[in-house]
Amino acid sequence: MVTDYKKFDLFGKTLIQKVDFKSPFKFAFPVAEQACFLYMRKGQLTFQSEGQQQKIEAHRSLLLNCLSSDKQIQETSREAEGEIVIVTFHPDILKKVYDREIPLIFKSSSEVSNQNSSTINNNFLIQKYIEGLLFYFDNPSLVNDELLVLKLKEIILLLAQTKDAAHIQVILSQLFSPAAYSFKQIIEANLFQQFGMEELAQKTNLSISSFKRKFKKLYDDSPANYIKSKRLERAAELLIASSARITDIAFDCGFNDLANFTKSFHERYKQTPTNYRLKGG
Repeated sequence: MVTDYKKFDLFGKTLIQKVDFKSPFKFAFPVAEQACFLYMRKGQLTFQSEGQQQKIEAHRSLLLNCLSSDKQIQETSREAEGEIVIVTFHPDILKKVYDREIPLIFKSSSEVSNQNSSTINNNFLIQKYIEGLLFYFDNPSLVNDELLVLKLKEIILLLAQTKDAAHIQVILSQLFSPAAYSFKQIIEANLFQQFGMEELAQKTNLSISSFKRKFKKLYDDSPANYIKSKRLERAAELLIASSARITDIAFDCGFNDLANFTKSFHERYKQTPTNYRLKGG
């Protein structure tokens, strides 16, 4: 469970998060066109992706591409406590920040382009960077957009200088490289967007009828039921893992009407979102 949660937003999107937790704890990364830098400051977590697991120990970090599904971190050991810091790289924010010249680390490399995560061998400078972020979490009144842009550029510069830079470049370059996404990747990348069926079908270049047939074949479920289910599951996770307002969580998970979200949530979990959060699930 989350014992403390703080975040800084840049241009309307979450840039930096600090999560204090104790066992049991689980967080599923949202499927989106973004990458995440995760620093394990205290404790230990298990990172799971596509059926494989790896340990992230204290003072170690990981960079991952969030486009694919089934990426999560969890801790199930008794009495375990920990703290993680997450920096999220949003392509639109990066393009805005680097409006003149994209750094080399975001440009395509010659390595295989389907790499989804890279463990980073932390050096002294990255640890000092994290300590600097902690200072601002303790002094949030000092934080503004200009400072956050500087902190974003700073971590990118540090990542580019680590000995893992080649692997990091493979992941970050995908944020700017056009790709031929599969049907499933398109669905997963847009699960929590404010899209209707017509817009999703358009993104897959299929008619509504063809879209529904292909969806049923791949997911053995109707688009409406599957998407609603995934959005509710994500909302349930965020109710426990964050202190965000229920209205904001509903919107971030693809619901544009709070009343409809509350009704759907109650039908699925037999309690209101407020009670679900109070009871811890």
